[in-house]
Amino acid sequence: MRGPPGSYILFLRLPKDTLITVGRLGTICFRAGLYAYVGSALGGWEARVNRHLSVGATTHWHVDYLRAESLVEGVIVFESPERLECIINQAITRASLEVAPGFGSSDCGCSSHLHFLRSLSD
Repeated sequence: MRGPPGSYILFLRLPKDTLITVGRLGTICFRAGLYAYVGSALGGWEARVNRHLSVGATTHWHVDYLRAESLVEGVIVFESPERLECIINQAITRASLEVAPGFGSSDCGCSSHLHFLRSLSD
């Protein structure tokens, strides 16, 4: 079952500073820490999120490259037939420290759908 349509935030923890080649974006230096990736799955969020949670998934989306090097810390799902990812993304942008330009945002006007978050211990 693919589940109902929706948008989601995937929280990923990168344990150490890592250089990752992300498709056409090239090689990016990711700092160790917590990242939030905002995505949508209007065809069913359940299947998409389960794919992100699985280890060893093929690299199809930008987030797959980061996911291969990181641990999933959590997921928040917003069930809706409307595409909410850019609205959610804008809210996170105000609280994030930096973004990887073009990451996960090739089909919209956002600068990035990946955010580096300040740790609670910082």
